[in-house]
Amino acid sequence: LFRSQVLPKIHEEKHYPCTLVGTWNTWYGEQDQAVHIWRYEGGYPALTEVMSKLRKNKEFTEFRKERGNMLLSRKNQLLLEFSFWNEPTPREGPNIYELRSYQLRPGTMIEWGNYWARAIGYRQDNNEAVAGFFSQIGQLYMVHHLWAYTDLQSRDDTRNAAWQKDGWDECVYYTVPLIQEMESRIMIPLTISPLQ
Repeated sequence: LFRSQVLPKIHEEKHYPCTLVGTWNTWYGEQDQAVHIWRYEGGYPALTEVMSKLRKNKEFTEFRKERGNMLLSRKNQLLLEFSFWNEPTPREGPNIYELRSYQLRPGTMIEWGNYWARAIGYRQDNNEAVAGFFSQIGQLYMVHHLWAYTDLQSRDDTRNAAWQKDGWDECVYYTVPLIQEMESRIMIPLTISPLQ
């Protein structure tokens, strides 16, 4: 119900100052997960406005009750985009998406950003870099990189090609020690996702 009816209504409703960036199901990685990325136009006041309107939206509150019976857990974060990454814009498919999540050691976010501001240039050849985010609220010192590939083989080819570029190995060498934990998910976009 939510994916096919309620979610598109929120996305298309002009009175909600938010835009659906993308929505996916996990194919590989932790199973039975849905990932949704929303952009709130107007910062924290827009987020507060959307939450207030959703609490009054009968269709949405009914859905939340139904959804609660199906879920084991939910998690969200408020994220900011790295300025040196691409702005996530709708793209045609078919694509698979990889969400790589990194839990950094506290105090290392600026260092991570400085290395990746240079490193992102090594990963632009196939238009695979979709977006890069870091957490502001929720699990802190968390970084998410979103990549698009036509299939698993193109993912492998693209990642291997990066190692042939002068400087990529240096970026990896200096950023790996900043990581406490990392995770990769391969995701399939839902039909309503602007990122296909």
